[in-house]
Amino acid sequence: MKTRIKELRARFDLTQEQLARKVGVRRETIVFLEKGDYNPSLKLAAKVARILNSTIEEIFLFEDSDLE
Repeated sequence: MKTRIKELRARFDLTQEQLARKVGVRRETIVFLEKGDYNPSLKLAAKVARILNSTIEEIFLFEDSDLE
């Protein structure tokens, strides 16, 4: 899974730490999300999308192999 979190964070001038605090997770979770190494719960994905003023689909980009 690819994400646009880093790009959108920059648009809102948010650090990983600031985004993590806003969604209630550790900074490391944001690092893993940005790398695509962590599949978030629907609740976490929705929180991130709300903070970044985007939809889940705009932030988390799934490849066909991710859906198998």
